[in-house]
Amino acid sequence: MSITDLSFVGEQTKAIHAGEMPDPVTKASAPNLVMSTTFVVDAGTGFSVEGFEEGDTWIYTRWGNPTINQLELKLAALEQAETAIAFASGMGAITALLFHLLKAGDHIVISDVTYAALTEMANELIPELNIEVTKVDTSDLEAIPKAIQPNTKLVYIETPCNPLLRLTDIKAVANIAHEVGVKLVVDSTFATPIATKPLLLGADFVIHSLTKYLGGHGDALGGAILGSKADLTPLRKKTAIRLGGVISPFNAWLIMRGIATLPIRMRVHEENALKVGRYLEQHTKVKKVIYPGLPSHPQYELAKRQMKNFSGIITFQVENGEEQARIFAEKLQIIHYAVSLGHHRSLIFYLNSQDLLQTSFKFTAPEQLASWNNFAGEGIFRFSIGLENADDLIADLEQALN
Repeated sequence: MSITDLSFVGEQTKAIHAGEMPDPVTKASAPNLVMSTTFVVDAGTGFSVEGFEEGDTWIYTRWGNPTINQLELKLAALEQAETAIAFASGMGAITALLFHLLKAGDHIVISDVTYAALTEMANELIPELNIEVTKVDTSDLEAIPKAIQPNTKLVYIETPCNPLLRLTDIKAVANIAHEVGVKLVVDSTFATPIATKPLLLGADFVIHSLTKYLGGHGDALGGAILGSKADLTPLRKKTAIRLGGVISPFNAWLIMRGIATLPIRMRVHEENALKVGRYLEQHTKVKKVIYPGLPSHPQYELAKRQMKNFSGIITFQVENGEEQARIFAEKLQIIHYAVSLGHHRSLIFYLNSQDLLQTSFKFTAPEQLASWNNFAGEGIFRFSIGLENADDLIADLEQALN
């Protein structure tokens, strides 16, 4: 037996049971890991994806796999989406979506601050395909309609954005985009479905890097696109399967296992972040702290309205950040000086503004640079708060800061 109607159960129950059922043969309670790349089929089964339909028998793991399908069902339940497609990485998901929806002559409006790899694609690869890109501060609701053109196909936002933790009003931007027939994509990696469900606020697509909070343990790469069946069924056939950036069943199994504790983990991430954020705000060496859950965040009211959980990422500025980064890398004992985020262990990394502005965020408008400087100054520490005891994290910071 399994739960067939998840509409009446809570987030923790969905996280554990969605997409899963006891194995009908062995009666195993935990989901199976199906590593086979190919499956025995009936004679007459087609050899091309052209004849493949959603829900057909398993044929080849690049087309579909029982373990990957379980992960997709679980993700869709948490986001209250009709369907989901899992990929080998967050960038695999982003690339598949953009290649599917954009063609030469189209135009996309994108947040001027978003995940660095996407920003760098928008600087070079996307324009080289004769697709026009306009970057705007999407927290400025007046800037978005000004950027939209007759050939605009997508507005792409990230909230909270990486690494500034600047927010965008999803519902307002969805209204702006839909008034002119443009689709809205929301990267909700930092928020997770526990904090925000963008589809319920009007978004057409949601992107997640499963590597981060959803997997939660820093041991499996993955990505996902969520949305309607009408949008994603052709995307799976025409782009996901053909580009081949599908997730490994083993990674899907690991991430599915991680999602089971997502609601509980996010509560602790938030509790720890609030406590550590308050500590940092009062420290004499810290110039500025940015965290959506603190009243000092310039968009605190939007955060309270749009996020049910403030997540576990803090950014902060100190004098001479590069020197402090060297001290952190040498002195921190519990917190790892490393990139990435959303893991059960705490991670911190220094992002130098001059370097990022030269390599990734090449602003063309003075107001965009002003917004960056307001949030990041000369550079920021991006601090992914883990599940350790908050007092231990504070003690580790204290000995390294002093």
